Amino acid sequence: MDDSERLAERFEEYRTHLRAVAYRMLGSLSEAEDAVQESWFRLSRSDVSAVENLGGWLTTVVGRVCLDMLRARESRREDLLGERPPPAPDAHEGADPEQQAVLVDTVGPALLVVLDTLSPAERLAFVLHDMFAVPFDDIAPVVGRSTIATRQLASRARRRVQGAEAPAADRGRQRQIVDAFLAASRGGRFDDLLALLDPEVVVRVDGAALAMGASGALGAQAVAKTFSGRAQVAQLALVDGAPGLVWAPNGSVRVVFDFIVVDGQVVAIDMLADAEQLSEMDVKVLEG
Repeated sequence: MDDSERLAERFEEYRTHLRAVAYRMLGSLSEAEDAVQESWFRLSRSDVSAVENLGGWLTTVVGRVCLDMLRARESRREDLLGERPPPAPDAHEGADPEQQAVLVDTVGPALLVVLDTLSPAERLAFVLHDMFAVPFDDIAPVVGRSTIATRQLASRARRRVQGAEAPAADRGRQRQIVDAFLAASRGGRFDDLLALLDPEVVVRVDGAALAMGASGALGAQAVAKTFSGRAQVAQLALVDGAPGLVWAPNGSVRVVFDFIVVDGQVVAIDMLADAEQLSEMDVKVLEG
């Protein structure tokens, strides 16, 4: 067996996984197969001798291919240049129809409809991280964002996916939690803050927030201490449709406090101040 045959054999081990990633990204079996074939094309002309995790490498490659295809959809343009390599084994013309049917059933049309409302970068971050456990550090270079910004892309996408079917009562409950957090913070009620926080709650800050003097925190005690007696000028807001807080002097949003609430407790707060990131978010201030 020569090197090209060994490479094809190794690629074949990951074909089903790559097809699953591509289908969730693209929502089309035929396009998913095209993305898998493009991944084979890129693999066949790459030196992967130093790649320790070929599966992870291929996952990010197919993600990048799908991201390009999603962006191409928006402009309705295709630019297929260069000579193609020989088809990888079992190209989509001969794919198992039963396997394809199983793949479609595991995703479901309702999820695909929601995924289609996401931006290409949001969809990539959500699919790779939430569905296939790819670390944000590996996704960030694909979407061209920082790790913090990539985490926020996935968080925003997650809220949209969950919010599409979340009952109004759940959204109302999150509003109550954020309302109570703001009141306790302003009033310096340390114990009330503790009661609202998950023991392992984390505060994450992006680079712009760090430059403004903010800092992260881990654990309910540290987070409650960070916010107790603070938030005097914070305002309630809807952040991509979910209750959160903002600092908006003179009506201009400078910092977003993006809350993640699970089972009635705050499990994470992302402090975001990057102007480009904020411009891509849908923020509606609720307090005057």
